[in-house]
Amino acid sequence: MQKAIQNRTIKTRAKLLSAAEAVIQSDGYQALRVEEVVKAAGVAKGTFFAHFNDKDALMEILIGERLNACLDQAEAGTPPKTVPEIIAALEPAHSFMTSERYVFDLLIRYSGATAVADIGPIAYCFERYFRVVMLWLEAADMRKDVSSELLAEGVQAFAIQAMSLRFCALHSATTFTDRLETYLDAWLTPTG
Repeated sequence: MQKAIQNRTIKTRAKLLSAAEAVIQSDGYQALRVEEVVKAAGVAKGTFFAHFNDKDALMEILIGERLNACLDQAEAGTPPKTVPEIIAALEPAHSFMTSERYVFDLLIRYSGATAVADIGPIAYCFERYFRVVMLWLEAADMRKDVSSELLAEGVQAFAIQAMSLRFCALHSATTFTDRLETYLDAWLTPTG
């Protein structure tokens, strides 16, 4: 009996995730409403809240999965050696992270946790991003006066800064890529 309940719970959660993905494909992340998800999944609204605390908890899973797929793509490629190659390798992740203001805001909100038990998919993606870049930098011809760990933290911080300025009307004259390249050239390039 217990196994049947567990299987039903797993199937219901999968239906909710699938329904949410279909709504997102059609209307985007920002437009997703819990009512649309439960209707598409054919379940009651209470069932949704038995699986997810709120819309953002569902989105954390979906956005985390998508960001992980982008990082899989980055890792599968040839390790970049130059600033333009690093930017190109991370482009799918950066493009997704800035695809909608809602996505970016949720990513920033869930990028860390105050307790280990609260670490979720997005926080793990931020850690993975950092680790991927750190491994690239260990093998790249970049400045060596600081650790690759610190360099990777800087890359991530500069990427987040460039992304946030992408959403600011005061800074819209410079593209994300141009801004990030300026930052990373200054941060990673060996000095004389």
